[in-house]
Amino acid sequence: MPAVRIKDHWREQRLFDQRALICVAIMGLATVGLIVRLFVLQVSRHDYYAELSQGNRVRNEPIPAARGLILDRNGEVIAGNQPAYQLELVPEEVPDMQQTLTRLAQLDLIRAEDVDELERTIGSSRRFDSVPIRLRMSDEDVARFAVRRFEFPGLDIKTRQTRWYPNAELAVHALGYVGAISEQDLKHIDRAAYAGTSLIGKLGVESAYEHELHGANGFREVLVNAQGRSVERQGAFVPNLRTKAPGAGEDLLLSIDLKVQRTAEAALAGHRGAVVALDPNNGDVIALVSLPGFDPTMFGRGITASEYGVLQSDIDHPLFNRALRGTYPPGSTVKPVIALAGLTYHVVDPQAHRYCAGAFHLPGSSRVFREYHNEHHGSVDLDDAIARSCDVYFYGLADLLGVDRIATFMAPFGFGRGTGIDIGGEKPGILPSRAWKAKAFSRPADRVWFPGETVNFGIGQGYLTVTPLQLAHYASIIATRGKIWKPRLVAAYRDPRSGQIRRVPAVPEGEVTGIAPEDWQRVVHGMIGVTTRGTAAAIGAHAAYTFAGKTGTAQVFTVGQNEKYNAKLISERLRDHSWFIAFAPADEPRIALAVLQENGGAGASAAAPIARKVLDAYLLGADGKLKPQT
Repeated sequence: MPAVRIKDHWREQRLFDQRALICVAIMGLATVGLIVRLFVLQVSRHDYYAELSQGNRVRNEPIPAARGLILDRNGEVIAGNQPAYQLELVPEEVPDMQQTLTRLAQLDLIRAEDVDELERTIGSSRRFDSVPIRLRMSDEDVARFAVRRFEFPGLDIKTRQTRWYPNAELAVHALGYVGAISEQDLKHIDRAAYAGTSLIGKLGVESAYEHELHGANGFREVLVNAQGRSVERQGAFVPNLRTKAPGAGEDLLLSIDLKVQRTAEAALAGHRGAVVALDPNNGDVIALVSLPGFDPTMFGRGITASEYGVLQSDIDHPLFNRALRGTYPPGSTVKPVIALAGLTYHVVDPQAHRYCAGAFHLPGSSRVFREYHNEHHGSVDLDDAIARSCDVYFYGLADLLGVDRIATFMAPFGFGRGTGIDIGGEKPGILPSRAWKAKAFSRPADRVWFPGETVNFGIGQGYLTVTPLQLAHYASIIATRGKIWKPRLVAAYRDPRSGQIRRVPAVPEGEVTGIAPEDWQRVVHGMIGVTTRGTAAAIGAHAAYTFAGKTGTAQVFTVGQNEKYNAKLISERLRDHSWFIAFAPADEPRIALAVLQENGGAGASAAAPIARKVLDAYLLGADGKLKPQT
């Protein structure tokens, strides 16, 4: 039997040698590659990677820009800045967020009720951003945290600029306020631009001009150790740290005159209502008052849930901007525009007299429309009807005009639409018409326009509603005999570095056309009569200037056909609203205004005296004489 060869030693040796050579070649290539890579890292691109390595121990810290100041037309500060301590954290450096926040609440460094909201805000932020969790820390808070700083990695106290309102509640509904950046805010802002910033405008000028006020953040490079704490050096390494200064936000010069604003708020104090005063020649807002108000500082320091709950539940609604958002029947303040409509459509002879016996009977109807307080004016012409506010005269005039012509004529005066003021939140009110009613109601029976509704329309009752701003805008259009300007609060920007002022041009919006000059003059003459011999003669007495006005009393609830209105027998909040519009001087107007006092009763006794104080504050000098026009 032949021998069987089981193992070939030479073949195995050759195979082993081949594999060894392949391994040596691979190892040689890897070694060469490693050497090449080391050369690239250490020699060829040394500067690049040295900069990256420095970046691992050099952290960029944002330097928030100073928020722009807000000043009145005379340069008095309405909103400024103050330094304050605030507690901030960097999410990626906090090992246990929930435990950290709970511990801070136990130490009274944050409020327990804010923990959930803080967690949402932190969760919406970038992991490497510094997130403020407590604004405006007291010295006691700072000391309490400082002794336990080692317990809270990722947290530190920063010195920041915070908003300061030196006049507390004054002009708050025009100014607005700033508040902590919320989860919702983070969804629509540029997070890089707001890095290190804790506050953002929420309402009013602070919100509408957020971009201009915010400015541009800077940064500084800080050397940090492995724990993220800043140090001066690491061994022999002393970095060349860069700093970029922030650019402060622009200062805003408002058209508001704080002297007039203070006068208006003091005159309305203790009541619910609004005052809006405009320059009829350019739309400048001279005063914008809504009472009651609130202190905006509460929001800047971080309002508590209980504090906000008190504001929200207050029966007088201090957070509600009555000047822009409150809608009310205008009452007899619309009689001048109804008179202009009657003259323009030639349905009334201004010199013809009508007899007022205190009631108006709509032809073909048993419904009786009565005078306010059942007055009897006797024989009146158009001039008397405006001056003495004769409802019966305007009931008949509205019936002659009809709802379609009234609505068409009133629209150019700004009724039923916003004025376009440069802050948000304005409501348009309602200018009723047949077409409006057909859309406003769902039941077919409710869509029909009735003649009695036109009669009520003629004295500013029924479906017609306005805001105080709209009514001041309407008064300014009459004052200029038809010229229309868009109301604005911001009149100029000021560069915080150079002090250079850049004026904001006034915005004309055309004019009311088709009204004869003599008809304008007839209606203005009737409005002058209001303050000299009519319903507001008491507040027009001894004035250093001639002014035109119109009282208005708006019903809050309807009195039955056979019932009499008696303010003493009804709840205070069901009493009539008091209105007064005016402009002065009558021939060369510099100011037009509207005053509303909720549930104040007759316009002549409640709103009109407030208006006189505001007019005097703006027009008269220290000597009590009319100031020269500038």
